[in-house]
Amino acid sequence: MNKLNTLNKTNILREVKDLVFITFGRCCYSMAWAAFLLPYQITTGGVTGIAAIIFYATGFPIQYSYFTINTVLILFSFKILGAKFTIKTLFGIFMLTFLLGLFQELVGDAKIIGEGQEFMACILGAALCGLGLGIVFINNGSTGGTDIIAAVVNKYRDVTFGRMILYCDIVIISSCYFIFEDWKRVVFGFVTLFVISFVLD
Repeated sequence: MNKLNTLNKTNILREVKDLVFITFGRCCYSMAWAAFLLPYQITTGGVTGIAAIIFYATGFPIQYSYFTINTVLILFSFKILGAKFTIKTLFGIFMLTFLLGLFQELVGDAKIIGEGQEFMACILGAALCGLGLGIVFINNGSTGGTDIIAAVVNKYRDVTFGRMILYCDIVIISSCYFIFEDWKRVVFGFVTLFVISFVLD
């Protein structure tokens, strides 16, 4: 009985530790967007990248687009991917929706490293995003978004998880050209994606 109680306590502590670190990782990720990527109009892959493009085009708050797109994906994938994947992903989605709004309120529209510093903002934002995602992943968290699309496609087609995410990200980043009509923004997007991947690894 004591052994069973010890195991239960250990499992609960592990879950609590995971949630604390997932929240910290999400804070890093949200801060990267609010302080470095959004003020300098830089995008990258994933659902957050789609939400950023919507924000640049319409001014619609990034957190609401992010939440709406992810909700649709979660509902679509629930039966295919199962409850365990969905519950952890839902926690991440709700947490990031809240934190994106919070950090945008705290930072505002300020370009904290000065005007004309897009490349530096790209590097700093990407490094902080990669750090945040790394913390989330090593603590058994999920980011939702294109991870869901990749998991569904991977289940039915012979396309690897990583390759499917890469395809999604290429389409998302390239599409920002239609908003800005500036290839420099597309290049910044791919640099951001590369740095995120490097830091995440």
